Amino acid sequence: MIFNVDTLNVATLRTELNRNYMEIGVDSFAAMFTDRSPSLHDADAMAQLLDRIEFADRMGLDVFGIGEHHRKGFLDSAPTLILAAAAARTKRIRLTSAVTVLSAADPVRVFQNFATLDLISGGRAEMVVGRGSSIEAFPLFGFDLNDYDELFAEKLDLLLNIRANEFVSWKGNFRPTINNLPIYPRPLQNPFPIWLGVGGTPESFVRAGTLGLPLMVAIIGGETRHFRPLVDLYREAGKRAGFKPDELKVGLHSLGYVADTTEQAVEEFYPGYAAAMTKVGKERGWPPVTKSRFDAQIGAEGALIVGSPEDVAEKILHHAKTLGGISRLTFQMDSAEVPHEKLMHAIELIGTRLKPLIQ
Repeated sequence: MIFNVDTLNVATLRTELNRNYMEIGVDSFAAMFTDRSPSLHDADAMAQLLDRIEFADRMGLDVFGIGEHHRKGFLDSAPTLILAAAAARTKRIRLTSAVTVLSAADPVRVFQNFATLDLISGGRAEMVVGRGSSIEAFPLFGFDLNDYDELFAEKLDLLLNIRANEFVSWKGNFRPTINNLPIYPRPLQNPFPIWLGVGGTPESFVRAGTLGLPLMVAIIGGETRHFRPLVDLYREAGKRAGFKPDELKVGLHSLGYVADTTEQAVEEFYPGYAAAMTKVGKERGWPPVTKSRFDAQIGAEGALIVGSPEDVAEKILHHAKTLGGISRLTFQMDSAEVPHEKLMHAIELIGTRLKPLIQ
């Protein structure tokens, strides 16, 4: 075992948590961050992605999410189209965004798209909305980054208004007024599930709690325990707003990968992860990825969840305990550009060996 969660094992952690069902799934950005697969055409990559979603459904995973980016190397600029194609090929898996960049979108169209997806999927659609960590959508759709937070707050208010009301009256600063107009179609689910995707901004955690929205925390680096005070802010804000603890769900989005053994998982995941994250880091001012930093990240407190099903199950339960309980965990495996066949095997392991240990 590469990490050591004190001396606790999976059974002990499950007993200590004494919690309800934890959903397990995968998020994808349909991404090729580097040139490690130059011969893979976009159409082939999309076909493989849909195969993985269908396979995840067959393997019993609970949820599959598609991100949203508007730049070279990503095929997820129209996530609801991908999810709709997946809905036609799946039966039970929930289909969600991861995340919808609401600040740079029209909430009316966002709601209509996801309501349509809900009808196509038979009530299996969700959305995770956020401000987005990538900023290319703002100039592309004519928005000012100086309005970053105000845009999101206003558009979230409109989206929740649409969810609650068939006829909408609403006024804001960044979009024309709506005067008692109906918005269709209406989804099967009522209320339609909307999660708030957050990074490390305290105000975002408080906002989610105040609104009583389930929280999806993206932890892509550092130590998970540092997010506990932020999650506590969320739960306290929700309590003050009158929401019950079981209404305040917490999900965890983590970079991760599962193979038959932890050594194999590291061998297959690290090279692509190091290349991709070093490239991204040049844009964002992060230091280059080194093996020693990677080893720290797959340690007990690190954010990466990489290893065998047994080791990963132990780490997930440790993170759940650290955060005071979580309702959902999604793996983001695109970051390492692992070949399709290995991703399929990872999904199989998550469904057949990891899930029984967690649930």
